[in-house]
Amino acid sequence: MNDDVRNIVLGVVAAGLSAALGWLARTYLWKRKLRRKQAFFGLPNNSESLLVVNREAGGQELSVMRHDVFALLELSALIKDCGAHAQVIAHDAAQQGFGERTEFCVGGPSSNRRMAAHLHSLLPGIRVNVDPEPGPDRGAFQIGSERYRLEPGKGEYVILARLTAGNTARPVFLFCGQRAITNQAATRYVARNHERLARKHGNNSFVILLKVVNSQAYGPDVVELVADVTRASQTPLPAVPARSTHRAS
Repeated sequence: MNDDVRNIVLGVVAAGLSAALGWLARTYLWKRKLRRKQAFFGLPNNSESLLVVNREAGGQELSVMRHDVFALLELSALIKDCGAHAQVIAHDAAQQGFGERTEFCVGGPSSNRRMAAHLHSLLPGIRVNVDPEPGPDRGAFQIGSERYRLEPGKGEYVILARLTAGNTARPVFLFCGQRAITNQAATRYVARNHERLARKHGNNSFVILLKVVNSQAYGPDVVELVADVTRASQTPLPAVPARSTHRAS
């Protein structure tokens, strides 16, 4: 074998080794990223999860708002990416505890009894105005001593929460919005920002308040992080009235 042939063979071998090492590195990084995503959502391979469906407020039991359907599709894609499976269940049929399976609960307490139960049991510092009569506080959130009013199409709020009952329990994710479009905005937000949320909160419980800006023009895409309200939401509400009001600009 002359020098030219030897150099060609060595070049081919080196190229093959580089390609193999590159493939192994990409595979390792992809698997590590997937494991982190699975840990954050509590969705190991072939695990089961629950999608708790609400209904249109004031509508039929099986009537689901269009944007809530989009929210469920966002979550279904996320669950599939983790290699897990989802069971869709109506809000008034989910008569079980939590921690055995990851749960994604969508909708406000006026349209989702399961959400109302979670807020009452797990987040006593949050109160949602479910009065059907028109008024400035209709749909408003009270979190601790702060009140966040709904301005349809301009400024709307949604609570995004990840709650666990212990290190071994699967999490419950709450998407509690003032309107259906805010539920979709929250599911899209967690799908896009789960890595950042995992870096900040790890696998611990958290509650954040998001604001959907000008949904009449931008739909569910423009979302602002208002505050981390974990501590306030887990502290029972004081007996005094809310001291301030937040409006959309």
